[in-house]
Amino acid sequence: MTEPITATTEDGRRYTVREAAPDDEPGVTSLFEASAEYFEAATGLPSGPADLQSLYYSLPPGAAWQDKRILVVTEDTDGPVVGLVDAVLHHPDPDACAVGLFLLHPSLWGTGAARPLATVLLNHAAASGTARVTATVPTDWDRGRRFLAALSFRFTGPAPQGPTTANRSTGPREPVVERAELVLPRTA
Repeated sequence: MTEPITATTEDGRRYTVREAAPDDEPGVTSLFEASAEYFEAATGLPSGPADLQSLYYSLPPGAAWQDKRILVVTEDTDGPVVGLVDAVLHHPDPDACAVGLFLLHPSLWGTGAARPLATVLLNHAAASGTARVTATVPTDWDRGRRFLAALSFRFTGPAPQGPTTANRSTGPREPVVERAELVLPRTA
């Protein structure tokens, strides 16, 4: 994705999704710090500096570095960072996209912002030739499970556990995560 994408909520709020830049690091750090509830559900611990580093270096086995995308969500065009998407194109298959993280600031949870953002990204992916999107969600993270279900993702069972996740060490408190998959409609 080279051009920013805009999403508008039903109540008229506008958000921009664009590739992350080095200047976004403080905003992403603030987002992670505010999202303690998510990080505790996903890793068993609050967010720490290693989470930001892991974001940039974590890659699933068999994926290519040039296919990794870190996107930020900002209020309007140049507002603060209020969300982040970590995705790997062409993984786990050439026509697939693996989403490692779709995180909005907790102040946006339950406001109706997530669905239009996800929808515009899914439509962009489908128009770019992606046929399937995969994701994982901690089994006890009900908010994430409901969100994926509302987008018509199908849960396919627990992801394998081991000493590493992608190419990073897993923490001793990390819970089981469940895989989810969405087959995208073909676009003309």
